[in-house]
Amino acid sequence: MIRLLLICFVSCIVLGSSEQTEKKSGVIEEEPLSHLEEEPLSHLEEEPLSHLEEEPLSHLEDDHDHDHDHDHDHEHDHEHEHEALLEPDEARSFNQLAPEESIAQLAILVDRIDVDKDDFISEDELKTWIQNVQRNYTDGQVEDRWRDFDTDGDGLISWDEYKNVTYGSYINDPLTKEDVNVPQMLQEERRFRAADTDADMKLDKQELNAFLHPENFHHMRDVVVQETIDDFDKNGDGFIDLNEFMDVLFPPGNNDNDPELMEKQRRDFLEIQDTNKDEKLDKQELMQLIFPANYSAADSEAKQLLMESDTNKDGKLTKAEILDKHEMFVESQVTNYGEAVVPHDEL
Repeated sequence: MIRLLLICFVSCIVLGSSEQTEKKSGVIEEEPLSHLEEEPLSHLEEEPLSHLEEEPLSHLEDDHDHDHDHDHDHEHDHEHEHEALLEPDEARSFNQLAPEESIAQLAILVDRIDVDKDDFISEDELKTWIQNVQRNYTDGQVEDRWRDFDTDGDGLISWDEYKNVTYGSYINDPLTKEDVNVPQMLQEERRFRAADTDADMKLDKQELNAFLHPENFHHMRDVVVQETIDDFDKNGDGFIDLNEFMDVLFPPGNNDNDPELMEKQRRDFLEIQDTNKDEKLDKQELMQLIFPANYSAADSEAKQLLMESDTNKDGKLTKAEILDKHEMFVESQVTNYGEAVVPHDEL
């Protein structure tokens, strides 16, 4: 299952992703997927998408979300110099802090974001910090998952290692074998093969990063699009029609559905996203929707934070302006959405 908030954010604003490593297009399909693949993936997923925030792959997060989470409406860009984040004794969720302590911790971050020490935070400094937070998160996940899955300690993670750690206890137990989510396992095998750029069915750390966070890698875009279709396409025709799209974004019977927002989304689907006007989204239209050209999530968030916080409209932020909007910053990628940032020597 792929990240729902990729689509949610794209639908309401514009979502995209850049950054690639090895340039290998498409999905490797020289070998068949696991022998359990007897039905098409497009109609076998039964889990609803409503829980999929930025989710990492299922089974890879404690809450069993897929992506990686951290979708919170944004994707990842990587560049610039490394910058230290929170110190170990600061590695607590901002959400667990009293308001005054939260403001104090944010003030510390502001000093670190101010690279040129001119007592102002520019848009570029804000964007660079967000990019570093994003990279720190994905790199931290790679290290955490590495310890889980490299069971033989050979410095690589094979598909068998991943499958055995993730599904082995279910597959090997006759009492739980029927509980294995076969479509999900096949979807992950397909993703594994796409991330495996040298086609040896083993992942190094760069390849594992692509597996965990495919939206960040150019050669994984076909997989992201296909998984999105798998998640939304309930009638199995290989497309996402308006009803399928709306039912996932606005689950029927949900009292929190906003009628005005729903109507706007219908119009956007029919007038903007459905470029060939056949009332459904194909792979090309989804590719344009999920990965619009010249879009940077870090740049977009930096611009939005600046616009919302720059009270004197001078194009830069003072510490006072940021702390005045501390709740908005604490809920942004600047503080990793208020969650504890795993400390590293460098990002």
